[in-house]
Amino acid sequence: MGQAVVDDAPLTLEAMAAYLADGCKPPSEFRIGAEHEKFPFRVGTYEPIPYDGPDGILALLNGLKQFGWEDVREGETLIGLHRGGANISLEPGGQFELSGAPLETIHDIHEETVQHLAEAKVVGQELSIGFLGLGFTPLWARDQVPVMPKGRYAIMRAYMPKVGKLGLDMMFRTCTVQTNLDFASEADMVLKFRTSLALQPVVTALFANSPFVEGRPSGLLTSRANVWTDTDNDRTGMLGFVFEDGFGFETYAAWALDVPMYFAKRDDRYVDLSGRSFRRFVAGELDELPGERATMHDWADHTTTLFPEVRLKTYLEMRGADCGPLSRLSALPALWAGVLYDDAALNAAWDLCRGWSDADREGLRHDVLRLGLKAEVAGRSLQDVALDMLAIAREGLRRRGREREGLIDETSYLAPLDEIASSGITPAEHLLELYHGTWRGEVRSVFDELAY
Repeated sequence: MGQAVVDDAPLTLEAMAAYLADGCKPPSEFRIGAEHEKFPFRVGTYEPIPYDGPDGILALLNGLKQFGWEDVREGETLIGLHRGGANISLEPGGQFELSGAPLETIHDIHEETVQHLAEAKVVGQELSIGFLGLGFTPLWARDQVPVMPKGRYAIMRAYMPKVGKLGLDMMFRTCTVQTNLDFASEADMVLKFRTSLALQPVVTALFANSPFVEGRPSGLLTSRANVWTDTDNDRTGMLGFVFEDGFGFETYAAWALDVPMYFAKRDDRYVDLSGRSFRRFVAGELDELPGERATMHDWADHTTTLFPEVRLKTYLEMRGADCGPLSRLSALPALWAGVLYDDAALNAAWDLCRGWSDADREGLRHDVLRLGLKAEVAGRSLQDVALDMLAIAREGLRRRGREREGLIDETSYLAPLDEIASSGITPAEHLLELYHGTWRGEVRSVFDELAY
């Protein structure tokens, strides 16, 4: 997805809103970005992978350079890779993330993901590293997870326990799959933001895939989504103001202006500003950076530290799904593109949820953690809502008409979600059935059976 131009001019609220508005583009230039994280683990022992060592994360990054990936460094430390608009990065606990290039079709995204997983598997086999796609690590305690050497993570690690009980779990023990989509105008952004934010719990239920914590069932279908309910309420959640009259780029910027900071980046150094006011930084009133005022570069960085269920930057990020198998990595962008990239589908999807209240949306966000598609909202079963949403997405994709070799359109990628919605049984419930059945209470079986 395209990034707005940033500079060092003094900031105003209008300028911060204009940064977000710079993402507007004609529909002919709309692209789709897909991201997913996965847990590297040691084959045979199921242990997490440290950064250093001959068979650690650093060796994995270096091994992938044989496929044309190039270094991303923080100082002298290799922290990621880039190639042709795509990036590989490290989450705090070593979760291995592909942030794909902005692409035109779901076919392109699927091919990009297949290629990445194949390359990772080649190098992983040389190092005895496997990769698992679940929303929450099924086995490791928090203190077992290694810490990656990135400056911003050290700041976040110290700050998280001050603002919530589960922030460190978010950092070190979760994996998500995410979709990034464009908007044409402020009005288009508003409708897409409201629709995707209201329907996000439906998607959370469809993708629920993390029922285990530290070797046993947690009592939840998505332990990943649960951590966001007690991570840092200043920067997370369903953002009720998005649904209020007058919402727009400036409203979001005004909210973000008062979300406490994590850091400011100066050259290759992260300055710890955790808990400080960005508004005071704009005014040049921070003791840690005397005489300095926040710039557009600082604002761009600050927008990446906000974690609502849908996030606005110069595009919209749908953030609320557990990671899973390859088929669902392609299904998520297909679902959201089908809903949001066709005007008739977008209006139909908004009609599905426009009557929901703040209480409906917030209640649903919490109910899906345990109930999945058995939850209810505004007198309807979530399973029925999911079936409607999928039908809308299918028609949207069909009207998009992006066929591969003149035969297969993008609707085929919805198939795994059709199966889940039709049955009403989430992936997590299937995993629990295996745990209580053929796995005989042994969570380690998930590594053997579901690794990429």
